[in-house]
Formats: sequence, C-alpha cells, structure tokens
Amino acid sequence: MTNSAVPSAPSFPCGSTEHTKLRHVPLRPFGRVVQASGGRGRIQDIPVEMVRRWTEESRVLVLRGFDLLDPLEFADYCRQWGEVLKWDDQEVIDLVIQENPKNYLFGSGDVPFHWDGAFVEANPRYFMFQCLDATPGVGGETVFSDTTQVYRDVNEELRERWSRISMTYSTEKVVHYGGEITERLVSQHPATGLPVLRFAEPLAPEKYKNPVHVKVNGVDESEADELLTTLAELVHRPEYCYDHDWRAGDIVLADNFSLIHGRNAFTGPTKRHLQRVEVI
Repeated sequence: MTNSAVPSAPSFPCGSTEHTKLRHVPLRPFGRVVQASGGRGRIQDIPVEMVRRWTEESRVLVLRGFDLLDPLEFADYCRQWGEVLKWDDQEVIDLVIQENPKNYLFGSGDVPFHWDGAFVEANPRYFMFQCLDATPGVGGETVFSDTTQVYRDVNEELRERWSRISMTYSTEKVVHYGGEITERLVSQHPATGLPVLRFAEPLAPEKYKNPVHVKVNGVDESEADELLTTLAELVHRPEYCYDHDWRAGDIVLADNFSLIHGRNAFTGPTKRHLQRVEVI
C-alpha cells in the first residue's frame, strides 16, 4: 500500500532561491516531501547541511519540483555530502528493468529487504536517487523500513537475544557486488548512536536469480528459521514501512543506516529509469 502525503508546514523561501518557495509535507509513517513551487527549484541552491539535516530527521527525503541533474552534476553534488562509492568504477548507476537480467534487482519481480553496500568494505551512509522516467500506480514501489523504530518497539527479552546474533550473508558476484560478509544484527547509527538492525532477507534460489544465502550465528540451528521469520514479519509491518511510488522528476535521499529497503513487484509497464549514487 502506498503512503500518502499529509500537508503541514506553510511555504517558505530557502537558500539563494529567494523566488522559489519550499513546502514541507510529512509522509506516513515517516519521511518528508519538500515541494518547490512552480517546478523552478535547484537542489544546488539549498545549503547541503540543511538538506542533510532534513534527511537525517525524516530518514527519507523526497524532493519534487526540482531540476534533475546530468550524471556528472549528480555525482558532483553527492560529493559535497562525502566520498562517493564506486561500483565497477561507476559513480552513477542506472537502474532499469531488463528482460533477461542476471540479478533480481534488474527484474520486474519483488526485491526483498536489504541495505545497500552490504558486500563492500565501506557501508554507504546515504543513498540518493533521481527518477528520469516512471509510470505511477503500476507497482515497483521502493519500500523503506525504519529499523530504529522496530528495535524501539520490541521487548527487552528480544533485544537481548538479538544482541548475541550475527548473520553471515553470501551471494555470487554476477553484477557489481558479491562475496561473503558477517554482520552483527544490532548495530549503532553513526550519527545518532541509536540501535539499528542490519538485516537482509534470505533469497530462495528457486525464486530469485543471484540468490542471497543467510546463516544465523549465535542461536541453535533449530531456532534460526523462526528467528528469520520473526524478523521478516516485524520489518514488513505497515507501521514501519513507507512505500514510495515513483514519479518522473523525483529526487530521493535516504538514510542507509536507519533503514532497510526493497521493492514491490511491478504490476504494469516497467519503463522506470532511476539513477543512484551512494555516499560513504
């Protein structure tokens, strides 16, 4: 189910775009849309620290009515936030649906929850998208789950159990990532210090190309499936999830530590074209 925006704060001018008013609209259960009036906004004209603060506060920040950037400009803008992660020497990754993909990320089916950069040495702090083309209402929503809230709401017994667990993830490298890593289930947000969950759902080989295998460390083998089922049920609860139905022109900035994310399966045309940059 796609979450809708609820109007709140009045319009106000910001930065050097003195003739462009920005309207802030909260999303449910978390997130924020910043709408530029008249489609005349430039993200470069808003101080980076201000956009960063909005992103950290909201976890998902959607900018609408702003000019999209060409790939070089997009990478240059993201470098103002920090070091840009390269995937096979590329800073800007084009995400489009392929007819016969090697990896499930580029197919039209669903994408289970994960965090970006799991199989690289430096985990991205932020991931940033711009949408060049999309058809709203045909599935393919990007789904964000707020793991800080999931952790906050469970009881102390479950938190204590989670604190003893790590997970080993493995997948074959057929696109720009792969290998094997082990991560503690409960980690700490680098900015807020709040507990977050580093959880990626296992991908069954009979359903997904390039599957991800998950081994649970710290519990009896007989308990592993029950633990994974409980985690998956919790992070999918609607009170923790924001579904973003893409529109052409959207710029989306998200916190890769607070959140895990996935994608709903497409139910209609799959012409959507996103570009993504990740910042360490």
